[in-house]
Amino acid sequence: MMITIDRRPRLATPRLTLRAPEPADAPRIAALASDYGVASMTTSIPYPLTVDQAADFLARMDARDTAREAIFTIETEADGLIGMIGLHPSDAPAPELGYWLGRPYWGQGYATEAAEAAINWAGGDWGKGYVLAGHFADNPASGRVLDKAGFLYTGEVQQRWSIARDAEATTRMMVWLA
Repeated sequence: MMITIDRRPRLATPRLTLRAPEPADAPRIAALASDYGVASMTTSIPYPLTVDQAADFLARMDARDTAREAIFTIETEADGLIGMIGLHPSDAPAPELGYWLGRPYWGQGYATEAAEAAINWAGGDWGKGYVLAGHFADNPASGRVLDKAGFLYTGEVQQRWSIARDAEATTRMMVWLA
């Protein structure tokens, strides 16, 4: 039996739309993610992030294996794109959730709302039994987002490289079970 996966799923929450990114999103992504406070809380965003780097990332994501990786923009009706969230391949047989929001959108519950939508989709339509996530120990707000979304701490702590920091960051690992 072959399972078909929608290459461009669109998810809606009360305040947000999560959709597949498009090349035209590169300038907005670069503008929001080229903030050291944003980039330094991720493993993969360089600082500063240029429009060309954002466009290259979007091109790579367009060519991804959708059975193994999903990526969404996070949008509000008023402001358009405010961040991104993705489910990326990991060393485990489960995807790993990663997300970021532009600084003006912190502290408003958007990250939790987006995370809940993404993991519920992953456990439902995408058919994943569990999802991993991690947050840098010096970013407890991200841990609270994941906790509110239903993730549990595993007790595992890893050292993960952050491109923006040009250094390793202590990372507390979490899991969500479908």
